[in-house]
Amino acid sequence: MRIRSLIIAFACLFMHAASAQTQEKIPDRLKVFMDCQDTWCDMNFIKTEITLVDFMLDNKAADVHLLVTSQETGSGGENYQLIFFGQNQFSKLRDTLRFNTANTATDFEVRGNLIRYIKLGLAPFIARTRSAESVVIDLKQTAGSIKKDSTPVQKDPWNYWVYRISTEGNISADEVYKSLQYNGNLSANRTTDQWKIAFRLYGSKNKTDYDYETSNGNEKFTVNNHDFGFDHYLIKSINEHWSYGYQTTFKQSTFSNYKGRSMLKAAVEYDIFPYKDVNNKLFTISYGIDTKMFRYYDTTIYEKTKETLTGHGVDVNMTFNQKWGTAFFGISYHNYFKNFKYFNLGMTAFTSIRITGGLSFNVAAFGGLTRDQLFLPKGGATEEEVLTRRRQLASGYSYYTSFGISYRFGSKVNNFVNPRFEGGGSN
Repeated sequence: MRIRSLIIAFACLFMHAASAQTQEKIPDRLKVFMDCQDTWCDMNFIKTEITLVDFMLDNKAADVHLLVTSQETGSGGENYQLIFFGQNQFSKLRDTLRFNTANTATDFEVRGNLIRYIKLGLAPFIARTRSAESVVIDLKQTAGSIKKDSTPVQKDPWNYWVYRISTEGNISADEVYKSLQYNGNLSANRTTDQWKIAFRLYGSKNKTDYDYETSNGNEKFTVNNHDFGFDHYLIKSINEHWSYGYQTTFKQSTFSNYKGRSMLKAAVEYDIFPYKDVNNKLFTISYGIDTKMFRYYDTTIYEKTKETLTGHGVDVNMTFNQKWGTAFFGISYHNYFKNFKYFNLGMTAFTSIRITGGLSFNVAAFGGLTRDQLFLPKGGATEEEVLTRRRQLASGYSYYTSFGISYRFGSKVNNFVNPRFEGGGSN
């Protein structure tokens, strides 16, 4: 009996110690890392509206890694996705919230919606901290906000069509330089889960005057370029992975020697991941066949004033938005059936990777081979035209790259908001 009593006593002592240890592990405040990779978050507003948590500068030190992404909707608004990744003692908790904003929503309204869903998503995590003792949740619904089930679903009077009209211009000048630029854009788009339809009409004008001194006295050189075009495409969804469609375009450009360039293209696309996962990952492969009809201002280097060419192309694009960072890779290839040496190959890559808490790495690169500049004028370009970019020039390749690495150390938490002198100018 004495041994049995000792065993029971030790068991009770162990359970009490384990219970006390569990109580000690309950954090006083929730630690949150905000990860807004491809969208804008007003951190000053977020910090002033949510003071019950600690906002961390190190994702590894946080209890919750909040990933915020957004995609444009068919109406011109945004579809926001908030993924709450629990870490450390919250590793078994994960949640995803989504909401849409109207195309007319102001920044004030957008950030108000965002803060509301951040609060909703953090609530289950805060409930497991000592801070929950000071939280009051009001689930009462006001009379004006109650929605009756009998309310009929309103039909969109615009049938999901969105129209945009824009125009802009600028004038700049000094003693030897004068520039006048203006452009206009008119578009109509309709997007549903089954169809994407778009029409766009655009045009621009650029006039620039240069005054400079030569051995013969003052010289004046004027650049006059204009660009005009029309685009239309229609895309039909087949299922969660397949879609097909066509595109037709017309373009006139003095810069590219196009008196008229018309194109008709038919294509099919396959997404390895379901399209609904676009906020997190996208891996598409598309193939298209096109016919282009050219009319040129000047005779080309191949003695052409007009021609019709048929070709085909492949595009591969991958995008990932994850806790570890963002990555994009794209490759495109196109050639004309007339001669396979007339081709265009381009590759684009971008990544921003958070290697560890304070160490991150980013790189962006583009490279391309250009072997299809059949539109170049035979006479070439004068020295003035080269310097002022009046005409497009021959180039067999192009590339761009940037990279960086950063390491941050020191304080891991910063809840302070101090906007002093952020809006002022500098001398």
